[in-house]
Amino acid sequence: MNARPTDTLDALELAKTSIDIQLRGITALRDSLGAEFERALDLLLSVKGRVVVTGMGKSGHIGRKIAATMASVGTPAFFVHPGEASHGDLGMISQNDVVIAISNSGETHELTDTLRYCARFDIPLIAITSKADSSLATHAAVCLTLPAAEEACPLDKAPTTSTSMTLVLGDALALVLLQLKGFTPEDFGNFHPGGKLGAQLLRVQQIIDKSVGPLPLASEATSLHDLMLTMTSGRKGCVGIIDDDGSLNGIVTDGDLRRAFQQSQDLLRPAHALMSQSPKTIGPQDLAADALAEMQRNKISVLFVVDDARRPVGIVHLQDLMQFGVV
Repeated sequence: MNARPTDTLDALELAKTSIDIQLRGITALRDSLGAEFERALDLLLSVKGRVVVTGMGKSGHIGRKIAATMASVGTPAFFVHPGEASHGDLGMISQNDVVIAISNSGETHELTDTLRYCARFDIPLIAITSKADSSLATHAAVCLTLPAAEEACPLDKAPTTSTSMTLVLGDALALVLLQLKGFTPEDFGNFHPGGKLGAQLLRVQQIIDKSVGPLPLASEATSLHDLMLTMTSGRKGCVGIIDDDGSLNGIVTDGDLRRAFQQSQDLLRPAHALMSQSPKTIGPQDLAADALAEMQRNKISVLFVVDDARRPVGIVHLQDLMQFGVV
């Protein structure tokens, strides 16, 4: 095989053409959705066991991703290779499960044993195929038929548009199930505890640094001199100003104090004269990602964590978010 010089081909146009072909296939898929898709959802919602996804070759690679996506958003699922299924892994499939079998042609020989197993034990089968009259389709309780579409491969050989449509169809099933089941960000966090995604799904309560001792709080009558001592001991670069009921009314930052010193202001002046009123706050059950967004939106680096009565229960600094990997 001889590579052609890049100057004889418009590579960008070829890439755009490939994408355009696949977009047409995905648009056709969207327009084709109907009763069979709803029947597949009903089966998947009623399953007492797990969703077992299987497929050979490129369909298998797509199937692995579909199973992984479903498992991550609240629908227990796993992938079984059809070759391994024929050599013992069929035992992994129970009568409480639903099988999703993927084959573009619907005639993949390696799926035969799995189809027979599902028929023998009355295990519901959902087919994803381009051939509505194929062996796979006739064995299925529900057949999700991909619409006729041109493969993006110029040789019309490599699965491209068909695999893209299958992946999008699997994602659609997973994400509709997510919403129908009422899957929450907290559920998502439970399934994704690692990495930045997991960190962003932490609750603010989990990030509050309680090891620094008492919160840096003071009354409105506290002098600037005493505010500086409180701020230094709190190590967060700010002091919360509270009223007699303990509710947060204002905040004084290290920048506020520096400017006061530069202007040679009276260090016996009360905090009330310097504080910023109605400071931005966050709730203990809010997401760490929400705290970060609030800081970025208001160009600040610290938030007091308050209860329903606006009484401070903690403080979260940008450095805390960085330490937990949220940033």
